[in-house]
Amino acid sequence: MFPKHILVAQRLRQPPATGWSWVDRRFLREHGDALSREAMLLYLFLAAVADRHGLSFYSDTTLACRLRLSQPVLAQAREELLDRDLIAHELPLVQVLSLPTPGVRRRPEPGQGLIVLGDLFRQIAEAPAASTRRNAP
Repeated sequence: MFPKHILVAQRLRQPPATGWSWVDRRFLREHGDALSREAMLLYLFLAAVADRHGLSFYSDTTLACRLRLSQPVLAQAREELLDRDLIAHELPLVQVLSLPTPGVRRRPEPGQGLIVLGDLFRQIAEAPAASTRRNAP
């Protein structure tokens, strides 16, 4: 058996406060409409096979076979789940994460979240030059 380790300790799944299953009802309300059918299928499969920490280590070949998806479609579905911060992935492990707090993401979308200090300095340096050009005759 492959030695497993938790990928994101702060986001261990907990049984939902209301309801019965391991899949939090917020998953459908907050993420269901935005995810493809394949991403939903992958998430539900991973939630079903995960251990108590949300970990599993099915290979892409096995996942594609079990879910009847091509490798590129599987990769796209996984990327959707990663983009929505629903799973962590570090070969060969996948961790189904607790649902993110609304508005808080580990993987910010482009243009959101923390800014690199160098980028901030570049923006400041360019700002006066841009306003000077606009006011020039």
